[in-house]
Amino acid sequence: MLAVIGGSGLGSLRGEVRALESETIEAVRTPYGGPVQVDLCRMKDVRIAFLPRHAAGDRIPAHKVNYRANLWALQSLGVDRIIATNTVGGISEDLPPGAMAIPKQLIDYTWGRENSFFDGADQAPRHIDFTRPYDEPLRQALRDAAAKVGKQIKFGGVYGVLQGPRLETAAEILRLRRDGCDMVGMTSMPEAVLARELQVRYACLALSVNWAAGLGEGLIEMADIKRVHGFGTVELIGIVEALVESEAGGI
Repeated sequence: MLAVIGGSGLGSLRGEVRALESETIEAVRTPYGGPVQVDLCRMKDVRIAFLPRHAAGDRIPAHKVNYRANLWALQSLGVDRIIATNTVGGISEDLPPGAMAIPKQLIDYTWGRENSFFDGADQAPRHIDFTRPYDEPLRQALRDAAAKVGKQIKFGGVYGVLQGPRLETAAEILRLRRDGCDMVGMTSMPEAVLARELQVRYACLALSVNWAAGLGEGLIEMADIKRVHGFGTVELIGIVEALVESEAGGI
């Protein structure tokens, strides 16, 4: 089953996706907390599980999200692949507000987050290979879906994952640029590594909602971010729809 994890501004697929049939909302209890609310839907005979990362109303900040409970809940429902939507700040010149990317790599700058199911508490530590943090066939399927709807997209790049909830300083962004980051956000870790531990295929579809700190004109304004969210989320949903239609057609 395919899952979509909604980032900021994407709290539901209901009323957003054409031909979406809602089945039920599952409240999944997990060993890591919960219950986790998962909306089970169907589109063109493809089952979809939708999980809003920040809960209804975007009320949970990135550093407080219970990533382990979220990923465990999805896998327990039969999810074997995840499209994670993320809002980011653009660092590279080809990621202005409104642009999208399917990153290939990430650098984790977060701290203090529960980032493994195998932390020595309930299970012995396990050192998984994380050379390529995103699933390549799923990345390519996203690229093809974007092409199908005529959306130019950056296929590649490095996602720098910072702690939040504050935005970054201009000096921090310059450091990330020197490190090779093309975009900055707060939510791809530990989500990506937890999916890998559960052997769930995972790819990121990132929407740039602002220039990262110090790269645009003036300060970052939330009103501008919300405006980009508005039209960007519609395009995100269009790419997800095209992906589902391809799966329904056996592609």
